[in-house]
Amino acid sequence: MLSQLPQYHWLDKYQLVLGSQSPRRAELLRGLGLDFRQQAMPDLDESYPLSLAPSEVAPYLSKKKAEAYRPNLEPNEILITSDTTVILEEEILDKTSEPEQALENLRRLSGRSHTVITGLSISTQQGIWTQSDRAIVHVAPLSEDELRYYLEHYAPYDKAGSYGIQEWLGYRAVERIEGSYYTIMGLPTHLVTEGLLHFRPH
Repeated sequence: MLSQLPQYHWLDKYQLVLGSQSPRRAELLRGLGLDFRQQAMPDLDESYPLSLAPSEVAPYLSKKKAEAYRPNLEPNEILITSDTTVILEEEILDKTSEPEQALENLRRLSGRSHTVITGLSISTQQGIWTQSDRAIVHVAPLSEDELRYYLEHYAPYDKAGSYGIQEWLGYRAVERIEGSYYTIMGLPTHLVTEGLLHFRPH
């Protein structure tokens, strides 16, 4: 466990809370060797000001999520919230529950490069620490049949850009990435360990 390392011993006195229903983010936190409980707020408002630059939206939403959870935090709890955006030519490709819109997102990503930004907020009753990380994903051209196959078999309607890099499309078409694979999955794990240290008791 992470708390076995000297700089993280203090975590044994705290309860980590993952403010997300994402199984991917839970998997990544477990991969870090962290004990936590998962708590979701399914009806959380994820709107954002249209005046924000696309690169600012993910950290804004991760902080907005943190602010929604914080009133219920106990003194010994540390909250982790996150949000991911897929940006193509300065436009955010939002999550969608509509098959045709998801298909259109995938058509636009096929054969091109795009940017993924994940915002991370770590918070306690005392304050919020927010950072973001970015990665560039290079996608090979995909046929219409391949795009429809992916949507039909994986239904990635809960994902930014309508795809998950850890699923079939990632295996088939991601030629190269610049940055952290885990940022693309939805949680910049290297920032999690950095951010936790900001709350280490002195």
